Amino acid sequence: MSNQVRLQLLPGARCFFDEPIQVKVAGLRPRQVVTMRARSTDERGEVFSSLASYRADGRGEIDLDREPSLSGSYVGVEPMGLLRSLRAETLHKYFYKNKVFDPHVVNFSVHEEDGGMLAESTNERLLMGDGVSRVPVKEGNIHGVLFTPPGEGPFPAVLDLCTFMSEKRACLLANKGFTVLTVPVFSDRPDNLKKMHLDHFEEAVHFLQQLPKVGSKGVAVISRSKGADIALSLAAFVPGVEAVVWINGCSANVGIPLYCKGQQILSSLMFNFNKVISTETGGNIIKYAVNNPLDEENKGSLIPIERAKGRFLFAASEDDLNWDSKAYMDEMVERLKRHGKENFETVSYPEAGHLLEPPYGPHCPSAFHGMLSFLVLWGGEPRAHAAAEVHLWKKIQEFLRTHLSCDAAQNKAKL
Repeated sequence: MSNQVRLQLLPGARCFFDEPIQVKVAGLRPRQVVTMRARSTDERGEVFSSLASYRADGRGEIDLDREPSLSGSYVGVEPMGLLRSLRAETLHKYFYKNKVFDPHVVNFSVHEEDGGMLAESTNERLLMGDGVSRVPVKEGNIHGVLFTPPGEGPFPAVLDLCTFMSEKRACLLANKGFTVLTVPVFSDRPDNLKKMHLDHFEEAVHFLQQLPKVGSKGVAVISRSKGADIALSLAAFVPGVEAVVWINGCSANVGIPLYCKGQQILSSLMFNFNKVISTETGGNIIKYAVNNPLDEENKGSLIPIERAKGRFLFAASEDDLNWDSKAYMDEMVERLKRHGKENFETVSYPEAGHLLEPPYGPHCPSAFHGMLSFLVLWGGEPRAHAAAEVHLWKKIQEFLRTHLSCDAAQNKAKL
């Protein structure tokens, strides 16, 4: 390594997972072309990497906030491009990061054109801030994890319904001052389930309402994909759900009949697997295989969101290859308007894909589908998808703060 070349991560090498950093290089020769690299290993041992070529300015400096990448994993000015373009060598790999006590560690390095390393620096991207508590919850039918911000509260309460168990989004929201209970929609294998019980998720709502640090008895629900239709059902059938964040889901109950108090309340919208589109990469497009919820024989699966008293934030990606999310969102908006409702707001992202997550993680265009057990394409133009994640993450926090009443200022976690 060169003693003269310096690689800086600003404002510091440690930050939260959902925060941007500024990458700067100094000490190069004027107009020198170098390769910037990023490398990280996920919790399953899969190595993800990215690279981009840059030309130094007349002072021998490179600022990724300002300089364009000339070639590599992306081209153009993209300050966080090395992070979002992290990719495994083999196709269809999702970057698994769920252990909230361990940071997402990314090694950045600068290399000469012949490959020799000039400088390196390590970025620790924390999921859990100082003072946030993490408590596993096993009570009745609830099997989840509760995150509580530092301080006495009171805090607004959020139920995070993840399709399969994940703590990342819940923990990051707790850093922002929310009490969050994360619960998986599927704790067993989906193909073993004959019924889905809304009562189990209602228990989670009541659990949050009874917590001493929760400032309002109303609860918000956030979810994506299959969990999004459970969130809609909670808003329609369970009192106390004040706000719902619906991300790339369906307007109907998908895959498994929904029961409450022992009675079926919604039939299941099914798939026609003859309409699955196979691709040369081995991934499949399932967007067009979902039956139409507006067909007469499927209307029993439509979730009666017009009954809901709470507020909705609908977020749809137009390049979602898993669901026709934009069409489902438009149908729900039309239905709510028809019932004289104005309790919703919408946001759509023309080039984003299905997996909208907290920002600055690696973009995943395709992976194994946990519910259907085969490889699928999620969609999304990488740069536009990354921008959508940044915008939506801010939008979600604004929406939750606006529509969850709380009697005191929220405390936030610190590094």
